[in-house]
Amino acid sequence: MNTKEQQILLTIKKTLMQSHFQSVITQCSELLAAHSQSNGEDADLIEAGKVGETGLSSDAQREALYLQAVAYRLSGNTQSAIATLDNVIALFPDYGRAFQELGYCYANIDSKKSAHSFYQATRFNPALLASWQQLEKVYKRDQQKQALALCQQQIQFLTSLPKPLLGATDLMHEGQLHKAEQVCRQFLTNNKHHPEAMMLLAELGIQLKVYSDAEFLLESCVEMYPDNDRAAAAFQSLLSKLGKFPEAAALAKKRLALSPDNFTVQVSLAHALVGIGSLDEAIQIYQELLSANDDRPALWVALGHAYKAQGNMEQAVSAYQKSIAYAADFGDAYWSLANTKTYRFDDKTMDRMVEQESLASTKLDDKIHLCFALGKGFEDRKDAKTAFHYYSLGNALKKRTLQFDIRRTEAALAAQQKAFNAESFNKAQGCQAPDPIFIVGLPRAGSTLLEQILASHSMVDGTMELHDVLGIASSLSHKKTPYPFNVNELDDEACKALGQRYIEQTQAYRQGAPFFIDKMPNNFIHIGLIKKILPNAKIIDARREPMDCCFSGFKQLFGEGQEFSYGQDDIGRYYVAYEALMTHWKSILPGEILTVQHEDVLDDLEGQVKRILAFCDLPFEESCLSFYETKRVIKTPSSEQVRQPIYKTGMEQWKPFEEYLAELKQALTRLPT
Repeated sequence: MNTKEQQILLTIKKTLMQSHFQSVITQCSELLAAHSQSNGEDADLIEAGKVGETGLSSDAQREALYLQAVAYRLSGNTQSAIATLDNVIALFPDYGRAFQELGYCYANIDSKKSAHSFYQATRFNPALLASWQQLEKVYKRDQQKQALALCQQQIQFLTSLPKPLLGATDLMHEGQLHKAEQVCRQFLTNNKHHPEAMMLLAELGIQLKVYSDAEFLLESCVEMYPDNDRAAAAFQSLLSKLGKFPEAAALAKKRLALSPDNFTVQVSLAHALVGIGSLDEAIQIYQELLSANDDRPALWVALGHAYKAQGNMEQAVSAYQKSIAYAADFGDAYWSLANTKTYRFDDKTMDRMVEQESLASTKLDDKIHLCFALGKGFEDRKDAKTAFHYYSLGNALKKRTLQFDIRRTEAALAAQQKAFNAESFNKAQGCQAPDPIFIVGLPRAGSTLLEQILASHSMVDGTMELHDVLGIASSLSHKKTPYPFNVNELDDEACKALGQRYIEQTQAYRQGAPFFIDKMPNNFIHIGLIKKILPNAKIIDARREPMDCCFSGFKQLFGEGQEFSYGQDDIGRYYVAYEALMTHWKSILPGEILTVQHEDVLDDLEGQVKRILAFCDLPFEESCLSFYETKRVIKTPSSEQVRQPIYKTGMEQWKPFEEYLAELKQALTRLPT
């Protein structure tokens, strides 16, 4: 929101405070109309609250429609208020304050809708104290003891917060991150080391992807306030998010020693153990918790994931199905079944999924998961039209929850090209360890197959998608000279230290072989950094035919990250930017990167395996050809596919959908011929 928009909206708010409701309605309509005329919008639609894209920033558009709805309600025009709010929620489905206002609108019309609206408000913005207080009345009236206890707990917490922090928390949940950060930092200036402020600022850092600052804040908070389990929980969660599972597991065990019966801590420990690869221990915890109470759908899914990573698909499928039995609308369970890539839904389950997705009461996250699962279900039935409908809807809904701008990513990748040239690298600089083999590229490009082939070699440990390079890059992001331009300013000692840091941090994932694989696809962005701090590291670029690769990504609901994959134009432009950057790396690092085309591996497995091993200075081993027999932890979507011999049915899966992929094709026309 720009300064002019802020000033206009501030004036409208003052008018609202003066109870000039009709004036507010008119001002909001004029504001929206003035900025929509250039886009051909009908002013009558705006008056009715049925507005689409306007020249306003999305934040200003949201605020104007919200203020108009409030004015409608306060003037007694409840139906217009509801119509406007319905439109706000259609445009901004996670806007908690709109749901709160909707709750007030329905208060004297429909008590169930009112209660549901207040509940939705607290889901999207837990800082809305008024909504919690309204829910408290509902839970008391209906004698919902458990819900009431949780509600009162949240009310107590919110009322205990200093007003600036409550305001900052509200701003954060409404997406105004920089404003919330400003309020929080100002509070900390006058209240140094305030634990709630430190935790809030860390959460803002996470959302802004300033992970190194967030980690420092939470680690400091835990050290200063060792009895604050909320701080410890937040720190543990961040460690897991950053892929620092050994540290997360160690912290969970410390928390569990203080509170051995704490269900949440036990679950978090099991999740961290899965991250490490200690699957038997994690499965035991999940089973013990479920034996005490089996009505825990999310826990069944977590158990299924552990079985899947282990290669025990029969038990994984059974666990996912148990989850659905307890929660028919739990989208994650359906998607987990679809994401095995081998499971086929029966007609009854498909009908249930269609029904659940269509219900207004189904939560947004569940709808997203259901859409991707339905896409896979209809694709398996050779119904490309219906499959694409659900894939497209799922992507659109997911994209609404993100703040992704492909232009920023393109700029970040272009910056890497500007920052590094052939003179940037010195083989004598950095940590000389030859241990790491990096497999980079786009997701769904065949990298898991390459990892499985290499991990079948007696001299290579397969690990997983490690976050450590991303963490090092993040730690360099807030220096006087911005990353990546500051990498060339690192002296020999600093480069060596960072390389050693990477080797030490990744040790926990290794089993003793002289070499190991880091399969984080996004590391392609940071090849310059990698070669500065680990000059002897091997880098393999996993490639797949662009349409196949991009469409496969478009069909995939990722657990985290890969935000570029939820729009055809975004994913196409990302592929183009990726290829341009890889071309640059290869030009300035000749002979240091091996490109492996997925289709070539399918056509000539033995030839490509020998080529890959030669590049990695590894002797040929027959086990690499029978990679599907190798037993190891695999947590990527391709886990079941790489446990089978080579097959070609995954090629050209985009062809049946070709008529719907014009936008993707157009984006890919920028690729060099």
